[in-house]
Amino acid sequence: MNSGSFYAKTYMRKALRRFTVTPKEYFDGLAAKLTKETADDINAIFQFDLIGDSGGKWWIDLTEGKDPTVGDNENESAQVTITMEAAEFVEMISGDLNPQMAFMSGKLKVAGEMGLALKLQSILI
Repeated sequence: MNSGSFYAKTYMRKALRRFTVTPKEYFDGLAAKLTKETADDINAIFQFDLIGDSGGKWWIDLTEGKDPTVGDNENESAQVTITMEAAEFVEMISGDLNPQMAFMSGKLKVAGEMGLALKLQSILI
């Protein structure tokens, strides 16, 4: 990574911190950012159980051959469930909390296929 892109990425993270979104706002806008190619590459359904203020349940369907979809409530077909505090999820998507450190410290819990969970980082952050 050259220094220009490093500084641009750092600037964007700082800008995101000023405009903190709720998990609902994040998931509402996520489907528009996902592509069919992303779904073909990942080929899984993910469940998010976010606890606390602004928390809730959302799912992302990135099944191969389909357009990506995002919904609220539970998806019983999910292969991976991510559980964490809603406030920490917001920190993670804004770049203030490293997903790997969140997992290692117990702030982010994963149930299901860990290999699929690792693929999520490329679309969430």
